[in-house]
Amino acid sequence: MPDVSSPNAVRVASSTHDDPEMAVRAVMGAMDLPDLAGVMLFCSSRYPVAALGEALSRRADGHVVIGCTSSGEITPAGLAEGSLTAIGFPASDFQLDALCLDGIAGINSALVHRDVRRLAADAEARARQRWGDIHQAGLFLIDGLSAQEELLTLTIQSALGPVPLVGGSSGDDLDFRETFVFHQSHFRADAAVVALLSSRRPLHVFRSQHFQPGPGRMVITRADPVNRIVHEINAEPAAAEYARLIGARVADLTPALFASHPPVVKIGGEFYARSIRSANADGSLTFYGAIDEGVVLTLGETGDIVANLESLFDELELKLGRIDRVLGFDCVLNGLEIRQRQITEHVSRLYAARGVVGFNTYGEQLRTLHMNQTFSGLAIGSD
Repeated sequence: MPDVSSPNAVRVASSTHDDPEMAVRAVMGAMDLPDLAGVMLFCSSRYPVAALGEALSRRADGHVVIGCTSSGEITPAGLAEGSLTAIGFPASDFQLDALCLDGIAGINSALVHRDVRRLAADAEARARQRWGDIHQAGLFLIDGLSAQEELLTLTIQSALGPVPLVGGSSGDDLDFRETFVFHQSHFRADAAVVALLSSRRPLHVFRSQHFQPGPGRMVITRADPVNRIVHEINAEPAAAEYARLIGARVADLTPALFASHPPVVKIGGEFYARSIRSANADGSLTFYGAIDEGVVLTLGETGDIVANLESLFDELELKLGRIDRVLGFDCVLNGLEIRQRQITEHVSRLYAARGVVGFNTYGEQLRTLHMNQTFSGLAIGSD
């Protein structure tokens, strides 16, 4: 359980009020901004972003406030949909520095590298002046429909050097129409936010997944890498071949089915999901992440979600001791599978008991990798 009795505890708040102004008042009022180094927000896509952005801008009042739209939120009470949820970092123990990257579709990676290095150098100098020994982590939020995660994750981690990067791609409840990040004053599409969290407390980034490679083998034989579309698998129409391999009909392919049968790729001795976003009318498949011709995939087999999470939280406590909060980036496909297995209440209680706050993503980032179907995040030690 997180220690909420400490006056320096990481602050969390959530509201399901339908009116954006009322939701912002409830959440930001609970944050007590003047005492915080900054706030990160997770915003249901049901809220109109213009009205929500205006309400947040009025409340931010020059403080560091970042966030994104979501496909479900992890609140202090557990899993939720349709909420505005926040996590705030007390200025006594934390420093939050943020940089917004606009126009990422045509962004210059060399300039991003330069700007992030400057941000990191300045943040480190000021934090060391305050505390001497420090812990740092990079936090990353990106437009989940931008298809720029791989390029920016690699560039930003290179600029951060030894400071690990972790984050998530913004969502819109599987509508795949508009996804946004928030920085200071308004919501932005085609944008990303990089933040440096510095602290005197221990910080630990992590990645967890509950699937393993199975026997089914898939070779991408025709693809459109720019748009993350696969036209052929094993020299057959992609959707039909994938459906055959999992024992389903093309007409039955849904996000929930994709979640239960994730294609996985081996990178550096470990397996990572290359999750499918949608089956298209022309028989192709659209993926959440980078895909190319010649890539060899294996059909993943999912395991025990709850046991995997319990093991993860136990390991984090062994590493950090008492944990204040866990900032979590949980793939939207995990959420679908949790509902499909009818274990939502169990997982929700577990997240609440372990102090998790975060959102359901269109992809997760850890260090140089853009991934899917992971539960990734940052564990924050108690003071």
